[in-house]
Amino acid sequence: MSPGRRTFYLTTPIYYVNATPHLGHAYTTIVADAMARYRRLAGDDVWFLTGTDEHGDNIAQAAAQASVSPQAYADRISSAFREAWLGLGITNDDFIRTTEARHKTVVQAILRTLWDRGEIYLGTYGGQYCFGCERFYTEKENADGKCPDHQRPLTYIEEENYFFKMSKYQRWLTEHIEGHPEMIRPERYRNEILGFLRDPLQDLSISRPRTRLEWGIPLPFDDKYVTYVWFDALINYVSALGGPGDTRFETYWPHAQHLIGKDILKPHAVYWPCMLQAAGLPVYTRLHVHGYWTVGGQKMSKSLGNVVEPRAFIEGYGRVGNDAFRYFIMREMTFGLDADFSKDAFLGRFNADLANDLGNFVSRASTMIQNFGDGVIPTPRPAPGGPGPGEEWEFALPAALLKAKDEIAAAMDDFAFQKALAAIGEYIARLNQYVDAMHPWTLAKDTDPAARERLTGVLYMLGASLRCLGILLTPFLPDASARILAAVGETGKLGLSEARYDRLSPGGRVQKVSGLFPRLEPPTRGDARPEEGVTGKPGSRITIDEFGKVELRVAEVLAAEPVPKSKKLLKLTVSLGTEQRTVVAGIAEHYAPADLVGKRVVVVANLEPARLMGVASDGMVLAGSSGERLAVVVLDRDLPSGARVT
Repeated sequence: MSPGRRTFYLTTPIYYVNATPHLGHAYTTIVADAMARYRRLAGDDVWFLTGTDEHGDNIAQAAAQASVSPQAYADRISSAFREAWLGLGITNDDFIRTTEARHKTVVQAILRTLWDRGEIYLGTYGGQYCFGCERFYTEKENADGKCPDHQRPLTYIEEENYFFKMSKYQRWLTEHIEGHPEMIRPERYRNEILGFLRDPLQDLSISRPRTRLEWGIPLPFDDKYVTYVWFDALINYVSALGGPGDTRFETYWPHAQHLIGKDILKPHAVYWPCMLQAAGLPVYTRLHVHGYWTVGGQKMSKSLGNVVEPRAFIEGYGRVGNDAFRYFIMREMTFGLDADFSKDAFLGRFNADLANDLGNFVSRASTMIQNFGDGVIPTPRPAPGGPGPGEEWEFALPAALLKAKDEIAAAMDDFAFQKALAAIGEYIARLNQYVDAMHPWTLAKDTDPAARERLTGVLYMLGASLRCLGILLTPFLPDASARILAAVGETGKLGLSEARYDRLSPGGRVQKVSGLFPRLEPPTRGDARPEEGVTGKPGSRITIDEFGKVELRVAEVLAAEPVPKSKKLLKLTVSLGTEQRTVVAGIAEHYAPADLVGKRVVVVANLEPARLMGVASDGMVLAGSSGERLAVVVLDRDLPSGARVT
């Protein structure tokens, strides 16, 4: 391996085959794909895994209802995932299925190892069981007798099962997480797990009797039982590499990084490390956890009819749909926090970022090389010793590129996909400024030799900028980047190190690129608009009962960012303790986003949701104003998020 080359084993969860792919599945897989593409672009050694989880009560019951075998049912849904990822251009190196022989072999080998080491015992357990989650719930977890996720009554079950001695690893796991601060990211999820580990850790039921469930992998030491879903599913990360001793396992497992949604945090952050430690295997290096997607401010649900199916959504936007969908979900969600998916927000991002900024520059640059340079990359002028009059930009663009590359690298190291795309957006803005500052259309009309020489330099810089931009976009917008690079004659494999202004070969032809991202028409109904002012005349007095109707609560600002195409609005992600919300506030002219993160503010929590500049806002931040000045109401003492303000 060459010096500086790093190794990455990137995994998504294996998706349970009780439903076809939706937005949540797509987000995890797309960000994993973007990371794998970026690492390959940087010259790193990458192995990228995804797959399907195919055993358990749910699958057996669904197959029975469909009058097919569990295997046939799993085959059908697993194929739907494969086809979805193929349609989305996902570049996974492997696709693991838990019904494959290679997986069964490794699962049984690990179970045998744990049994021989005395880590598994037979015991009796009785408790409230959810067939949907395929797990028992404690009294603390189900105060009302219902599953907290499915909101269905739990069933009391008492039976003999095999248990993994997970409780003996509680102290080790706590110390391991504390000693490896980067193991679980973002930090809030690390803190959540450390908080969970303050209570006694229970042993883990790892089996189901075959009298109740046949559809699973038999225990190697007692074939009257099959393995429980997590002790089967989690081992996929090892079985896909061939298991301990396999060359691929030895190469990639020491560099394992898992990407998951926060709904499966505990199995990955608690069960899995304990299982690995007990089996004598190294623990993964990183666990990257993202938040939930809501749709139009509501939880995705079949009953609400708001489940976003990626392929159907993408097909509605033709050839640009795939890149546009990838861009929106990576740019809209702050990794680790919840985010909302809406068509209005999608159209806003599409038109502002992809059509107006990216598409506009690519069209202008390629068209001007066609019109003013006969479609040929000119020979650049020798680099001057320093910028002369009007030449500052030819030094500024390489500096802007270097800045973008550095910011993208830092963002990707932190799995901050939204920051990586923001850095590319800043570079694109700089490129558009360059075109406006250089006025190549004016230079083309000037017959003075100095102007012609100047035009030559501008056209070369435009061609080189297209090439550099195409390389930067490769992990994120693979279709658009391929079109841009092909337009400047680059059809081979390029690395990130090739994104330089001195690597474009003069004499090559440039093809015009039009309609890279054509503008989309917004819905005919008008979006709500914020009030222009925040001041007003004093109103009449109200009663205490009227005031009581206003629900004021403490909220911690988790993230803040500008609303596209708005000078006044900031999009805030706030925590109310039991939930996260998006709140749009007209304070951008008074506060930088970074100044608000971590602040405890007061919000009106029971306002009807509104849409401001295409962003769904669920609440209002309290602020005071006087003339040109504005100040957000911030608490001077530490109260918990969600506390009522009276």
